[in-house]
Formats: sequence, structure tokens, C-alpha cells
Amino acid sequence: MIARLGVRATGPGQTLRRLSGGNQQKVAIGKWLRGDANVLIFDEPTKGVDVKAKTDLFMLIDGLAREGKGVIYASGEFAELVGLCDRICVLWDGRIVAEIPGAEAREETLLYYSTGGAAA
Repeated sequence: MIARLGVRATGPGQTLRRLSGGNQQKVAIGKWLRGDANVLIFDEPTKGVDVKAKTDLFMLIDGLAREGKGVIYASGEFAELVGLCDRICVLWDGRIVAEIPGAEAREETLLYYSTGGAAA
């Protein structure tokens, strides 16, 4: 599992708290994968991790989706959503105010809806 997730550690016995933030995120994902869940919910999974760890996490999450896992990815980082998601639902005041195919999504559009903009 360590190799599959790309966890960078001195060995399998290294304690979790001594890993980088990105590697800690990968270990958390690994725990979920051991349960063989069909749907995974990621809430700000790249918050506080370095650029390399973000790339690793994106590749991992994309791979899970390609394997047929359902992935729900919540983030306020619009660039992440545009590059990763097949479909983006924008919430405002507890309701979905826009549903946009990932291929058509633009950061400006997501910002518009996420700040209370009305549908065109």
C-alpha cells in the first residue's frame, strides 16, 4: 500500500507524525482504501500540502475514479476542481446553484456562482 500510494517514508515503521503533510494525507487515504469503499469523499485534501504532494494526490484520486470508484471532491481551490472533476456542483447558502461539466468549467464561472451569482 505504501508503494501504491507513493508514501515517502524512511520505512514502514516510520511514525505518522514524522511524515510530511502530503504523506499523512496519503496514509489517511490508504486507510479508507483498505475498507474497499465504492464512494470516497475528499474535503480539502490538498490543504497545507506542498505542490509535489498535491500532484501525487491528484494522480491518486484520478486513478481511483478511473478504477470505478465514486469520488466527491470538495474544495475552494477552483483551479483544482477545473483540472480534476468531470462534473462540478457549486453550493451557495446550502443549495446547489450551478452544475457544470468539468470540461466546460472555468475558474471565473465557479467564483461567480460561489459568491451568490445567479444563473444566466
